[in-house]
Amino acid sequence: MLTVDPADFARTMAHVPTPVTVVTTVDPSGRRWGFTASSFSSLSLDPTLVLVCPAKSASCHDAFVAADRFMVNVLASGQADIAAVFARSGADKFTNSPMEPCESGLPGLSDATARLACRLHEVLDGGDHSILIGRVEAVSVGGAEPLVYYNRLFTRPGGSPALASSA
Repeated sequence: MLTVDPADFARTMAHVPTPVTVVTTVDPSGRRWGFTASSFSSLSLDPTLVLVCPAKSASCHDAFVAADRFMVNVLASGQADIAAVFARSGADKFTNSPMEPCESGLPGLSDATARLACRLHEVLDGGDHSILIGRVEAVSVGGAEPLVYYNRLFTRPGGSPALASSA
């Protein structure tokens, strides 16, 4: 069996443009959790399912796999700074954040390109990540140009950098 070098795989996948999302939840004690993800995709129309994949090493991982609900905020092209904050580990990501209660009371961005409020449907093993499958219960479309992650940079669909920052 051929084995692909993980560094080569990561370099290759960096050339696949993906949407940038901030995924949020609230645990039973009321603590808010969030992380930046580019591993987000629609999965099914019937039922309405999406998937997002948090790293098992992330400090928020356990909160998400135990969550009843979570919110996917699809970031707008001008929100690279928010993506960078939620990509960091160890800090209170919600301090000075524009997050506010949205659908199902979950933390959301009112000016996101789109929001999807989900009920946790299933958690699957995905190697060093977990695959959270969410059943979409509510959606909101803001319509702004999306933020894209490509070649380790936050950018716009046309290719011009959104900001010089990267995750």
